[in-house]
Amino acid sequence: MQYIFCSFTMVSNVQFLKNSMKKSILLMSLFFICNIHAQVCIWNLKSLLEAKKTYPEIVQSIIKDADKNLGKTIVTVVDKEMTPPSGDKHDYMSMGRYWWPDPTKADGLPYIRRDGVSNPELEKLDRKPLGSFASTIKNLSLAYYLTSDEKYAQKAVESIRIWFINAATKMNPNMNFGQTIPGKRNGAGRGEGVLDTYSFVEMLDGVEVLKKSKAFSLSDQEAIKAWFTTYLDWMLTAEVAAEEQNAKNNHGTAFDVQVVRFALFVGNNVLAAKFCNEFPSKRLYTQIEPNGAQPLELARTTALGYSVFNLTHFLDISQMANTLNINLLDAKSADGRGILKAADFLIPFIGTKASDFPYKQIKEWEAVQQKLCWQLYRLDKMLSKPIYEKVYSNYLVSNNENKEFILY
Repeated sequence: MQYIFCSFTMVSNVQFLKNSMKKSILLMSLFFICNIHAQVCIWNLKSLLEAKKTYPEIVQSIIKDADKNLGKTIVTVVDKEMTPPSGDKHDYMSMGRYWWPDPTKADGLPYIRRDGVSNPELEKLDRKPLGSFASTIKNLSLAYYLTSDEKYAQKAVESIRIWFINAATKMNPNMNFGQTIPGKRNGAGRGEGVLDTYSFVEMLDGVEVLKKSKAFSLSDQEAIKAWFTTYLDWMLTAEVAAEEQNAKNNHGTAFDVQVVRFALFVGNNVLAAKFCNEFPSKRLYTQIEPNGAQPLELARTTALGYSVFNLTHFLDISQMANTLNINLLDAKSADGRGILKAADFLIPFIGTKASDFPYKQIKEWEAVQQKLCWQLYRLDKMLSKPIYEKVYSNYLVSNNENKEFILY
């Protein structure tokens, strides 16, 4: 009996160890799967690692911003005064930026468009809170990466739960009521609403950085992954989203950038690669002229601004494509259309007066030129040999607020 008892004990122990090993392997596999699929796509982690030595003043500025965010209350989609036509405040709702009450109508409806002039009414809905939330996650995750202080990760994860996970406050994964126009479509959204979630593109790099924190549990990671999986499916199947996908200008570009980023985040590399491979013929060669002009952007009242805006999208997707070993920067049509040509077209306008610009730019002339300089700086960091340094170094106004120095 003693031998039998000892044998049983040994067998039980062996079986226990086998079961424990299986559970450990399963948990490790789940963690590996959750973390290996997505990756940092926009930020330059090497530059961030060197930031304390190269740009200590910028690091301190980031930490200062993050410290302010520690006491910040996240405003959620359920906090807005208005309720979407669905009757569910969890549905995101925003208003078209350039739409204003019609002064010829007693009730102002339907609203009419004033291109380039923002209506302050849009701040009453969810667009500003979404952007503020995304910015908060970026600030906190950067501070966490630079300091390894868990307090920043803890606050970031709490904020992520509020926006994406908690039943009482989370946003539904759709843009059915994005960029509505009062008096039109019975309150339904437009394809342009998809542009509002572009703030999540860079934010997800922050989410990736948080994965090494003990505050960011596996269940949290799976929940946010599920949210973006559902949202990505909505983008690819919803009728209103199809409007944005079919857009021929920067909106169509932004749609593709988001699909690629969200697909990479949830581990659908096949979908991400498909959109990247189709991007040159679908977006670059149709939006850029042989001389580098972007006619659909140049037709706007803020022509330089939108041209730079679209160039930013081009660079965003190029960086993401690099993670899939797809080179979009060198993609060029037979007649010379490509990203570098689009950048070259804009360079002669740096350092000039708005009155010398052959198109319209009704506001922010100097600010837009600075944005262009930063994109040229970023582009140089992406190329094997810098070619734009002489341009941006002469005009770039830098200070300890310029995170671009260490992000790209």
